[in-house]
Amino acid sequence: MSLKEKLQDDIKAAMRAKEGDKLTTLRLITAAIKQKEVDERIELTDPAVLSILEKMIKQRKDSIAQFQLGGRQDLVDKEQAELALLMAYMPAQMSEAEIAQVIETAVLQANATGPQDMGKVMALIKPLLAGKADMGLVSQMLKTRLAQ
Repeated sequence: MSLKEKLQDDIKAAMRAKEGDKLTTLRLITAAIKQKEVDERIELTDPAVLSILEKMIKQRKDSIAQFQLGGRQDLVDKEQAELALLMAYMPAQMSEAEIAQVIETAVLQANATGPQDMGKVMALIKPLLAGKADMGLVSQMLKTRLAQ
C-alpha cells in the first residue's frame, strides 16, 4: 500500500471515529500532496510524498520554537500534536552510527578530499537517506568528516 493510499484510509478512519484534529492534519497533508501534483502535473511517488512530509515536519518544529518564545503554550501543544501525527508516516530514523557509515561510503565513492566536494557527496547521500535521517544533521556530520 502506498503512502497516499494509507493517508486516504486514515482520513476515512478519522472521519468515522470523529477525530477532528487528526482529520484536519491529515487533510493538510493530502492538500499539500495534491497541490504538488497539480503544480507539476505528475503523480507523486512515496519518496516525493516523504519529501513533502519532511518539509511539513520542519515547519512544525520551527513553529513550535517560535510559539515557545512567544509564550503560546496552546499553539505549542497543537503543533506538537500535528508533528507527532506527521512523524507516524515517516520511516524509522537512522542512528548517527548508521548515518556515519553511509557518509563514509559516499565519501570513498566520490573520492572526496575536502569541503569543496560536499555537493558531490551530498548528491550520493540524499537519495539513500531521504526520510530516514534529518538532512541538517547529515550535512553537519558530512561537513565535519570532510574537514578532517
